[in-house]
Amino acid sequence: MNVYQMLRHCAIAEESYLGKKAYKRIFIGRLIGRKVLNDILKDDRPMMRNAKTIKGFIVTDNGDIETAKKKWIALINEYETYADAGIVHWFFGSMTKDQVGYFSYKHADHHLRQFNN
Repeated sequence: MNVYQMLRHCAIAEESYLGKKAYKRIFIGRLIGRKVLNDILKDDRPMMRNAKTIKGFIVTDNGDIETAKKKWIALINEYETYADAGIVHWFFGSMTKDQVGYFSYKHADHHLRQFNN
């Protein structure tokens, strides 16, 4: 994943967390999603590397890094006025406002660490 693809992936994820776009839940998520979410959010450990994602979050094209960065920053800024949209994550299921906020932070941190090993 190059920088542009990471930025776009993170922006797509934020759109989902903000309730702007919904993705169908996957079967394995229905079985273990809640447990995995609780494990991720229970402390401040970084997310594990090479976690799976869904097709809609995978970016393979290339584009303008500055435009992608501005889009992601604009989406992050929307959390200032975030209302509990009652999102249903494609893997974890229903998430509270606090869970969305903390998971969004951990997801961003996870990808930013990839470029600062």
